[in-house]
Amino acid sequence: MNKTKSKKLVQFEGWLSIIFNIFLFGLKYWAGIVTGSIALMADAWHTLSDSVSSVIVLVGARVSLKPADKKHPFGHGRAELIASMVIGVLLSIVALNFIQDSVDKLKNHQKVIFGTVAIVVTIISAITKEGLARFAFWAWGKTDSTVLKADAWHHRSDAISSAIILIGIFFGKYFWWIDGVLGILVALLILYASYEIFRDAVNPLLGEEPDREMLDKIHKMCKQISGKEDIITHHYHVHKYGDHTELTFHLKLPGNMKLEKVHDIASKIEEAIKLKFSIEATIHMEPLKKDKIQPHQNVP
Repeated sequence: MNKTKSKKLVQFEGWLSIIFNIFLFGLKYWAGIVTGSIALMADAWHTLSDSVSSVIVLVGARVSLKPADKKHPFGHGRAELIASMVIGVLLSIVALNFIQDSVDKLKNHQKVIFGTVAIVVTIISAITKEGLARFAFWAWGKTDSTVLKADAWHHRSDAISSAIILIGIFFGKYFWWIDGVLGILVALLILYASYEIFRDAVNPLLGEEPDREMLDKIHKMCKQISGKEDIITHHYHVHKYGDHTELTFHLKLPGNMKLEKVHDIASKIEEAIKLKFSIEATIHMEPLKKDKIQPHQNVP
């Protein structure tokens, strides 16, 4: 899927999420007021936070579409990673507030009497949110957008929390503490989702080890294009900027080759890498000498 279609799919998911989340927020908050359930009302705010995260999805997608400029020579693709981190923060805040409200309820020995309204609303919420999660995960698979994956987990955490609350509704009449305990369990699920979102967003920003399978393919490509079997590639560095990826590495060729020939080989390899992997490569050429560096070893 090309970049424009990818961003349009991200934006469509964002708008779809906003519409359904606002509807579910009103429905669940009303049910929470009617029943007096802190779990339902907190879950409603969790759903509303989904709308906020979806706005961030739209803003992140729009910003990442901006072309490279003087201040941002590699484009604005990392805006999506920043948006994902903001979603992670929102999830963490919701979870911590959820825990605090649940603990207060347990301290006060507050019991909740659930009814048909709570059951119907919770079922609608669980089904709708799981549907949104599945669509967002599908869209993530098509676009490889980190922010879509974050939004998908946000939907999934809300669907799980609704399912847990539904279980609590059926046991609420037997245990006075069920609403408070469910609130804490849901909060822990949200915190775990937040952790995964942070991990997936922070790792590319800090820098990740290049994929070994890709390095093997590039090394074979270098041998094929150069026509030399005794070459060495090393010092691979990959820098991701959303949809734009930069790759630099060193390539050792026989020292008696002419500069014009070496330059021609490097240009062909860079072009082949761009065609096969959609990666902008820059190659540092070196004369081949006897040393202990293994092919495609990523040494400092």
